[in-house]
Amino acid sequence: MLAHTPKILIVEDDLPTRDLIARYLRDQSCLVATASNGREMDRYLAGHSLDLVILDLMLPGEDGLTLCRRLRGDSTIPIIMLTAKGEDLDRILGLEMGADDYLAKPFNPRELLARINAVLRRQAQAGLAGRSGQSAARLRFQDWTIDLRLRELRDPDGAQVPLTSAEFDLLQVFCERPGRILTRDGLLTMTRSRPASPFGRSIDVLVSRLRRKLDTSEGSSVIRTVRTGGYIFTPHVEDA
Repeated sequence: MLAHTPKILIVEDDLPTRDLIARYLRDQSCLVATASNGREMDRYLAGHSLDLVILDLMLPGEDGLTLCRRLRGDSTIPIIMLTAKGEDLDRILGLEMGADDYLAKPFNPRELLARINAVLRRQAQAGLAGRSGQSAARLRFQDWTIDLRLRELRDPDGAQVPLTSAEFDLLQVFCERPGRILTRDGLLTMTRSRPASPFGRSIDVLVSRLRRKLDTSEGSSVIRTVRTGGYIFTPHVEDA
């Protein structure tokens, strides 16, 4: 496990599954809270800070996709979605709503732990960089500014644009390699994401999310698709 003790909320209505995950993560030195629906999730979040949310897709009342979209509207807390469905459409919908990762049931708890660690490790590394005392590394493209130390993106008007951890990692890779063809597999490796199969299409989802936040005019995009299976970040990038 990580050096610190992560605080994790499991939102899952199936009691055996919820208890199984909770017991396993507690055995791995995590601080774990549980909720069975969106109302219980909201009550917990109102009074507690968290490092990560494990969110089931099929929930009574508001489903996981709705809760994910609502969480992502005002928070960048990492979200891992769980579902009994393994179809690509469900996976893509979850990622489109802002989830950082997606795991289909049944799954090995060790795989869930590995994915939790991967997400939290990225945040820990970013935090160490932010406390290093060095001057901020900032880049500029088309009047946008990305602060690599604070992990912030600001639009041409200076307003901060919320990005998930996965979105920021991908944007940083693009900004550090402008004008170069980057394959999906290469992007997965450079963003320290999961192996390409069977989740390689998640890069396409992240690119789509970045385009919606960065593209200000129809018919053109700062991220161009290459027919050979990759992407190019087209703007000129300079030190800010």
